Amino acid sequence: MSDALGTVLAALSDATRRSVVERLLRGPATPGELAKDVTITAQGLSRHLAVLEGAGLIYRTREGQRRPCHLDPAGLRIAASWIDQNRAVWEARFERLEKHVANKREKKSD
Repeated sequence: MSDALGTVLAALSDATRRSVVERLLRGPATPGELAKDVTITAQGLSRHLAVLEGAGLIYRTREGQRRPCHLDPAGLRIAASWIDQNRAVWEARFERLEKHVANKREKKSD
């Protein structure tokens, strides 16, 4: 597992951070707007945002005094790519297992 992938998966392992990512799928939001969706302190949310930013899952811009957070698809692509690669391997293994079980059942019924 690459360091970037490990960082992304570690960031997504927390339910609060996943909630933030899910909220940002609908569009940019300020930390204050994000705080309405989670029940933690502003300081706690700030730490979660720092983890997401460090993992490359979000980035912040400046609009006057506002600092909206935006979802960064590059971070999600790292995880999605790894999952897709492994999904193909596991699907092939499950197909072989299903065939094996079907063959065993056919032999039993003979």
